[in-house]
Amino acid sequence: MIQRPTRRAAIGGGLFLAACSRAADEAAAAPIVDVPLKSLAGFPVGCAVMTGHLTEPAFATLLTRHFSQITPEWEMKMEYICGDDGALRFEAPDALAAFARAQHLRLHGHTLVWYANIPKAFAELDVRRASFAEAYRNYIANVVTRYRDVAPGWDVVNEPIEDNDSGSLRQSLWSARLGDTDHIRRALDHAREADPKAVLFINDYNLELNPKKRTAFLRLAETLLKAGAPLGGLGTQTHLAADLSAGAVAGCIKDLASLGLALHVSEMDVSVAWAKGLPRRAAETRQAELYAEAMGAFMALPARQRYAFTLWGLRDPDSWHRRDKPKDAPLLFDDAGAPKPAFAAVAEALRKIG
Repeated sequence: MIQRPTRRAAIGGGLFLAACSRAADEAAAAPIVDVPLKSLAGFPVGCAVMTGHLTEPAFATLLTRHFSQITPEWEMKMEYICGDDGALRFEAPDALAAFARAQHLRLHGHTLVWYANIPKAFAELDVRRASFAEAYRNYIANVVTRYRDVAPGWDVVNEPIEDNDSGSLRQSLWSARLGDTDHIRRALDHAREADPKAVLFINDYNLELNPKKRTAFLRLAETLLKAGAPLGGLGTQTHLAADLSAGAVAGCIKDLASLGLALHVSEMDVSVAWAKGLPRRAAETRQAELYAEAMGAFMALPARQRYAFTLWGLRDPDSWHRRDKPKDAPLLFDDAGAPKPAFAAVAEALRKIG
């Protein structure tokens, strides 16, 4: 869920940080105007969803008012799609794709390969007969082909870097059978075969907090590009705590943009419960400032690099944080679906930092 030296200037620092701070202050003081976020942005604004959400009219109405892209929170991961016997089930992702088509939304594919998902069907394959590599290719081809009319981009490999200071690639079933870097290269190649037009991402977390991890993430991207892999974008999940220091998010976005690839703020939320040493009201103020900083930094990128800005949930009770922290409030809308100061800060950043 988390800096490295800057390679080349992609965005200016002080100007947008000052503007974001002003935006957060002004948003907290002014009445919150519930203007559709997607009407303010010249790029897709996304939200993570589950099929269960879509049966709730209030959720669907709020979602389609503000967002132009959806990401399946869980129901397009391999643990859902790939059964123990290797059979593929598509009921939930099909429902999400149908909703996206009906509502004229983009669907962001999430995710094809993740170290944490180890389907029994893959674990039991005999790699000596090359069946593993064939099954790997077939799985990716089946999933990408099925949704290529509605999904312009994919998180092909999710969280490839260890979450520590080692800068190592994660070890997994995929790396053990196909190679540390080669399993990533293969996945990108297979996704490109299935959809020649899709933007293909690697996606990771804690890139804002851990300089060594970010260095390793960028090094992996450079290695893949030099090898000719069809890597088109970098995703930074941006799961934050409200006590994160000012400038950390902007510095991360600037650094990731240095390779010239498309950038996706892919899973943003800002936990007030994770913040250490801040009273609740102060944490909520910092939350708004961090959202404004992230949006300001993203807006400062060249238009061709702004793939999408995605929130990891719609209303606070929809957030994964609530499972462990029942009083957390990490998103832009409260329990009743009303916009919060964090929403106002994002809207102001969209208005003012164009």
